[in-house]
Amino acid sequence: MERSSLQNQAAAMKKSFFDQGYLDEQFYQLEELQDDASPNFVEEVVALFLRDSSRLIGIIEQAMDKHPQDYRKLETYMHQLKGSSSSIGALKVKNECTHFRECCAEDNLEGCLRSFQKLKREHAILKQKLEAYFQLLKQMGSAGKATKSGK
Repeated sequence: MERSSLQNQAAAMKKSFFDQGYLDEQFYQLEELQDDASPNFVEEVVALFLRDSSRLIGIIEQAMDKHPQDYRKLETYMHQLKGSSSSIGALKVKNECTHFRECCAEDNLEGCLRSFQKLKREHAILKQKLEAYFQLLKQMGSAGKATKSGK
């Protein structure tokens, strides 16, 4: 595939993340921080987010298995996850963190369980989409360099 076709594909892919509500404006702000001195900045930040959020989801899962539920602890973990989701613009994940925290405030175990399952699905979908996006950028020969078009 020629480079311009790959660029168009990457721009369309990124636009779809926004159109589908997976990412918000914070992702564009993250891209603005990328420069020639750190050409893989966005990819590295996203990789850190994915690693740390996956670890945190595992911790939350273990905490959810304990009875009785420590809703304050769960809320604290989810607050951490919400903050890191916000920092990269992971909108659907961030929104589900908010819903989970609301369920914790109500000591609503059933709501927490449903919300947590949805959060894990949204996180897995986002991970898959972002990994495919950065793989496409690598195919373009500029690994991790975010395309500013398609904003």
